[in-house]
Amino acid sequence: MTTFVDRVELHVGAGNGGHGCASVHREKFKPLGGPDGGNGGRGGDVTLVVDQDITTLLDYHHSPHRKATNGQPGAGDHRTGKEGQDLVLPVPDGTVVLDRNGNVLADLVGQGTTFVAGQGGRGGLGNAALASARRKAPGFALLGEPGESRDIVLELKTVADVALVGYPSAGKSSLISVLSAAKPKIADYPFTTLVPNLGVVTAGGTVYTIADVPGLIPGASQGKGLGLEFLRHVERCSVLVHVLDTATLESDRDPVSDLDMIEEELKQYGGLDDRPRIVVLNKIDIPDGQDLADMIRPELEGRGYRVFEVSAVARTGLKELSYALAGVIAEARAAKPVEEATRIVIRPKAVDDAGFTVTLEEDGIYRVRGEKPERWVRQTDFNNDEAVGYLADRLNRLGVEDELMKAGARAGDGVAIGAEDNAVVFDWEPTVAAGAEMLGRRGEDHRLEAPRPAAQRRRDRESEQDEASKEYQEFDPFA
Repeated sequence: MTTFVDRVELHVGAGNGGHGCASVHREKFKPLGGPDGGNGGRGGDVTLVVDQDITTLLDYHHSPHRKATNGQPGAGDHRTGKEGQDLVLPVPDGTVVLDRNGNVLADLVGQGTTFVAGQGGRGGLGNAALASARRKAPGFALLGEPGESRDIVLELKTVADVALVGYPSAGKSSLISVLSAAKPKIADYPFTTLVPNLGVVTAGGTVYTIADVPGLIPGASQGKGLGLEFLRHVERCSVLVHVLDTATLESDRDPVSDLDMIEEELKQYGGLDDRPRIVVLNKIDIPDGQDLADMIRPELEGRGYRVFEVSAVARTGLKELSYALAGVIAEARAAKPVEEATRIVIRPKAVDDAGFTVTLEEDGIYRVRGEKPERWVRQTDFNNDEAVGYLADRLNRLGVEDELMKAGARAGDGVAIGAEDNAVVFDWEPTVAAGAEMLGRRGEDHRLEAPRPAAQRRRDRESEQDEASKEYQEFDPFA
């Protein structure tokens, strides 16, 4: 059964925003008390968060579809809909987020680092929020925006200071087991290690992590064996340690040729030329192994390598190796530039930026692209004439109509707002007065201006009494 997964394709969906509510307040003696529709709630985000207790992407391998909850619609009496709950997905330290084309979206390193993989949709405004001095009783509300949905790829690149590389069965797992408290599987056949193993080593005042990278054989950088799957785990390491088997039973292999082969694969993979190298001659507890180590050590040192002879079984040479690694890592950490706080960059909008573009396409359609026009279209209920008229007013105030006229559009020409796969297309009519004709000017209800029946009857009675009193005062019985 698979227990370690370092690459998955994840399908995330943020929550949709709740729809706004179109409602009119009603109570006794107050049948038309004004709009009181509440706003819709915001949809939940999908957020990736680094959790150092997580070491694998196995959960997302079994359940690749993740979705946040939707926002609730608004209600009457100015009640705002409940916001959707954010979905937080823990990922291992060192996870790289890519899109389906391989572009890096985020590199998540460090406990608590976050990345919003899917943005929740905005809630739609209710008719109470849309009311104004000119639009006293909107008979419509805005729809909630759909949440962002996309496919992303998660790749885990182990965050370790030291990477042990070498042929299968060279003794990497045994070495990491005696240097640290890691307990990898150890056996006497190739490809025993199928997943990277991590261990923590303390040498003096330096604490560092060490990783066993499995599966490197000739052709690993081109995908042969397991190498291509795990070479990515070498990228973040500060030191590369070549573990060479001095007691191999294969007649066509020797430690020097093994070193040359691994170096060639690392070169083909790329990006590792600047990492310091250390050579470990393992299995010197075997007589033939010690003899071979004595023979090849001068040649390796002549190439500039620091060479250590160790035996994971007899536990010899481990202290010298661990302290040497600690020294190299301390130097690498000291040479690393100090991370500065992220500078906040403010990019004001250009004075001539209208916020949208109008282009004439080959098929004669005028396409409008821009954040505001596309968002307004998504929030419009096209089954409501008044909502469509409100959209027309917003587009006109933004200047879309003027730009269409400058681009040469005429009445009856096709206009599309949005991307090709999700656009709203209509025949353009300049200065269209859309809306609910029964309400007069768009957004105004003449019924709100009319007095209430009881108040009108009271005024009529008072007027009749005033007229009767005036007639009585003017009456002269002696005339």
